[in-house]
Amino acid sequence: MKKRKAVVSLGHDALGYTTTEQWDAVKKTAKALADLAQTNYQLTITHSNGPQVSMIHKAMTELRRVNPDYTPVPMCVCSAMSQGYVGYDIQNSLRSEFLSRGISTPVSTILTMVTVDPYDEAFYEPNKIIGRYMTKEEADAEIQKGNYVLEVPEKGFRRIVAAPKPLDIVEIDTIRTLAEAGQAVIACGGGGIPVIEQQHILKGASAVIEKDAIAGRLAADLQADLLIILTGVEQVYKQFGSEHQEGIASMNLQEARQYIAEGQFGEGDMLPKIEAAITYLEKVPDGKVLITSISHALAAVKGKTGTVITSQ
Repeated sequence: MKKRKAVVSLGHDALGYTTTEQWDAVKKTAKALADLAQTNYQLTITHSNGPQVSMIHKAMTELRRVNPDYTPVPMCVCSAMSQGYVGYDIQNSLRSEFLSRGISTPVSTILTMVTVDPYDEAFYEPNKIIGRYMTKEEADAEIQKGNYVLEVPEKGFRRIVAAPKPLDIVEIDTIRTLAEAGQAVIACGGGGIPVIEQQHILKGASAVIEKDAIAGRLAADLQADLLIILTGVEQVYKQFGSEHQEGIASMNLQEARQYIAEGQFGEGDMLPKIEAAITYLEKVPDGKVLITSISHALAAVKGKTGTVITSQ
């Protein structure tokens, strides 16, 4: 029986927030992913990297501070580093879990670049906080270099970077080839490494890409049958966090857009996931989106929980 294609987007809960937390978290994540694979899905996996890329940026900035001979490391390189080490942990754990179940499916990680528009409005209004707290003098030095900083009252200053919209996944043909061969593929980690096309050269951008945005684009490019967005809640809710909170078992695109217009979804949490669902379903109207937590993933695939989004 031919396997159906699923793109799985992993949130922070699937990875933890520190190196040691990640070691433990990916073991649980691998079990959930293997459960999905055993329901006859070929998996293409993407993941968040907020805490990881921030940790790398802090470390490299501190290295530069105490060793002036070291060159500063740009955000695009920090993103590449995070893709490598997060991908390594997921790949290793998932391979081990597969083998323990007698599954011989190969697992690979693709270092993935994603093009962005240099004139994207996000570059003029950066809002993604990264790195350590800085003194006023250090913040002024960052501003002198053309970077943006944000003052956090009573704590200091932190750097902020842009989050432009993804245009094209550079390695999409490689990802598609491996997916069609039935392999489990880890790609577009942390939203992908943002790059700007300059003729035949790809230049790294000082930015990050929303992992939900790239998940929707990846699922659309692969013509996936299912986009699974794993987050910190069992399903999507109206009036989330209030005494009138109400779970949404299913919605179509029209209803999703209506809920957005009503302001039902938080800008920093659920809204990007619903927008990713819309991006995917506009390109693959016969597809389906499932939003749930990692602990409920298998039950949600079986139709027992979670939120399902369809085009009609």
